[in-house]
Amino acid sequence: MIGIDLGGTKLSAALFSPEGDVLMRTTAPLGKRSGPEVGALIVETARSLFEEAESAAIDSIGVAVPGIYHSGRGTVWAPNIAGWNDYPLLAELSDAFGHRARVEVASDRAAYILGEEWLGAARGCRNAIFIAVGTGIGAGLLVDGRVVQGEGDVAGAIGWLALQRPCRDVYESCGCFEYHASGPGLVRVAREMLESAEYSSVLRSRDPETLTAEDVFAALDKGDELASAVIDDAIALWGMAAANMVSLLDPEIIVFGGGVFGPAARFLDRIHDEARRWAQPISMHQVRFAVSELGGDAG
Repeated sequence: MIGIDLGGTKLSAALFSPEGDVLMRTTAPLGKRSGPEVGALIVETARSLFEEAESAAIDSIGVAVPGIYHSGRGTVWAPNIAGWNDYPLLAELSDAFGHRARVEVASDRAAYILGEEWLGAARGCRNAIFIAVGTGIGAGLLVDGRVVQGEGDVAGAIGWLALQRPCRDVYESCGCFEYHASGPGLVRVAREMLESAEYSSVLRSRDPETLTAEDVFAALDKGDELASAVIDDAIALWGMAAANMVSLLDPEIIVFGGGVFGPAARFLDRIHDEARRWAQPISMHQVRFAVSELGGDAG
């Protein structure tokens, strides 16, 4: 099998055995590519892996995309890739490889939970959630053994969860949860706190415009008061969001992944404790919280 994970800045791909062993992998930066250039890169990458497989028969090709895959028409909306408002990716891949292998496309969040269910922290589960926290926030939802897609293929856009009052105009572009608790969200909260004199912080010596989530975690490790307040706020929101997922879907497991988990994996017990304050108690008693076992390979 060939698995391809398209991100906002790079393309990752691998050749897999039927058991899921990685036989070969490759990555390529997207650079300034847009529109059909990104599609051509995906096709070229798959073609090179076909050649590397030599005599081995490739059964299928799967591509995970960073946005919405419209399954009814085989097109992709990817906000971080210029020209991918309704890109006909399935047709392009089927034209190139449909005579040689089965071709599938899925949203990255669907791929994340399926990866973890196959070979990761959610092995064997039929009801599982993958919460991806990185540049954005999304969730892969596995319910009764099937990925939930929704009427518009947008199910799992949990960055839009309403977790604060009042509703602010700044939530319009990405949603309340993502605004506060994604990687860039940690930076936004830190900048807002830096505008007050309430907290002492080593971050005050930095240009607020160049701050990163990594800087916030580095300051936290030094015992920084402001960074601690930022992360405390995020832990509360991650726990509340998980509680809402537990109460709504009654999963066996919630898996946290993405670039922020990572450095936030150490807070899993605190996130669980926060979720327990809010969630339906019977569901909360039987659910497990875990960090992704596959990391960046999940998709």
